[in-house]
Amino acid sequence: MAKILVTGAAGFMGSHLAERLIQQGHTVYGVDNLMGGEKENVPDGVDFVGVDCCDINNFYWQPKLDLVYHLAAAPHEGLSVFSPNIVTRNTYLSTVAVTTAAIRSGARRVVFTSSMARYGKGTGYGFPFDEMDHPAAPVDPYGIAKVAAEDTLRCLCNAHGVEHVIVVPHNVIGPRQRYYDPFRNVAAIFMNMMLLGKQPYIYGDGEQKRCFSFIDDVVDPMIEAGFKEGLSGEVINIGPDEEFITINDLARRIAGIIGFDLKPVYLDKRPLEVKLAYCCSDKARRLLGYRTTMRLDGGLRRMINWIKECGPRPFEYHLPVELTDSPAVPRTWKERLM
Repeated sequence: MAKILVTGAAGFMGSHLAERLIQQGHTVYGVDNLMGGEKENVPDGVDFVGVDCCDINNFYWQPKLDLVYHLAAAPHEGLSVFSPNIVTRNTYLSTVAVTTAAIRSGARRVVFTSSMARYGKGTGYGFPFDEMDHPAAPVDPYGIAKVAAEDTLRCLCNAHGVEHVIVVPHNVIGPRQRYYDPFRNVAAIFMNMMLLGKQPYIYGDGEQKRCFSFIDDVVDPMIEAGFKEGLSGEVINIGPDEEFITINDLARRIAGIIGFDLKPVYLDKRPLEVKLAYCCSDKARRLLGYRTTMRLDGGLRRMINWIKECGPRPFEYHLPVELTDSPAVPRTWKERLM
């Protein structure tokens, strides 16, 4: 069994990953600054410390490790246009510190969780985005920070003889997602608003298109990325490419499951938001055994039932908007409409 560090262990994906690793018998250490996670998400059995991953001095307690999964970030792509400092710091600098700590601990491999934001609008090769024909071309500060983090990870790991794998989950949904965060996770925002009896807000015309991944289908390929031999240096998309739907359709599906009379409120489009984006998962099927076991409606239903059990909550505007005077700041954030 391995000694494994999971950063972002109190977050959505990190807590599910840590839980599965514990179930497999591994020793799991977790860190999280709780900016986007909750202490109660941390699974039993994880040796957890609530510290900031951006500070290398916070890893003084760290034992020798076999493997590091780095998920900690500020995954607020839309907000990054208006709060670039907080998003860049917690996305890029956290990666520099964690990679340094991983090398210092003697880890064999680092698995870095990137984002579909790395692809931007694509590079003219059509859809879906694949890892070979769609090189990184980010269009917003969050995507730029993720790509810079990838580059630094490669540089340091290659220099010091540590394996690295970059996985690219996209639009993941499921229980433990922070559904009262007004800055990210459109499906969760729609669910919480409708369960609160409020009409959802849609930016632009709502014809932006995405695919959505259920958390259970993402965790196993991520574990495989940590343990399978011969993967060092690979970039691998993880997520479905079968159900490419508009945001309008997503709202309708959620409303249908809840039984909500949908009359969405349309607002100005957000700057730099990519219109069409989804990823090819052929490489994950080939290398990681990825397969979609949960179709979108089933995943939405599971998540809605979980939010009902927890209880819908007022939205928490927990992060500052740094460029408050910009006329492009969405009204939902400037006026706290949610």
